[in-house]
Amino acid sequence: MQKFETFTGVVCPLDRSNVDTDAIIPKQFLKSIKRTGFGPNLFDDWRYLDHGEPGMDNSKRPLNPDFVLNDARYTGASILLARENFGCGSSREHAPWALTDYGFRVVIAPSFADIFFNNSFKNGLLPIALNATTVDRLFAQADGEKALELTIDLAAQQITGATAEPIGFDVDAFRKHCLLEGLDDIGLTLQHVDQIRDYEQRRRGEAPWLFD
Repeated sequence: MQKFETFTGVVCPLDRSNVDTDAIIPKQFLKSIKRTGFGPNLFDDWRYLDHGEPGMDNSKRPLNPDFVLNDARYTGASILLARENFGCGSSREHAPWALTDYGFRVVIAPSFADIFFNNSFKNGLLPIALNATTVDRLFAQADGEKALELTIDLAAQQITGATAEPIGFDVDAFRKHCLLEGLDDIGLTLQHVDQIRDYEQRRRGEAPWLFD
């Protein structure tokens, strides 16, 4: 998993509450577990005017001009701004895969569904919960003629670029460590690879029949 480093990115304002995982990546695209290739179908039902299916040439599909992701102001956005209960619905891990494959590194919202929130950290996506008043202020700024750019400093747990004073945010210390070091569950396990090999070698001597 890529290490999370301080970055400045464009904010894309998705002014919707209760965005569920089927909206983030519709069910017909869940046939792969490669973690990549889902970006072109992120928010597929809202993003395009036709019905999407795997294998389609998305570059030839008609875009919905009223959907925020198709607004030229937010080209290359890496910070998604949303409303409460983002990521509700099914537990599909493909939802954070689609967001990160598109290019999003942070999602800011007043609240998140628990499973999506947990899956995001495991896939290098930082979900930041801010109070509704602050989110309202960010929406007002992000919807201007010029796109809003924010700097996300995970180490300092601060957001700058929107107000005179940095906006602080909370994050679990262990999850913060994993993001900063680029450690998913496999990476955490591999930190102990020498001990694992020593154990397996010892067990092979103690109970060789287990390895036949």
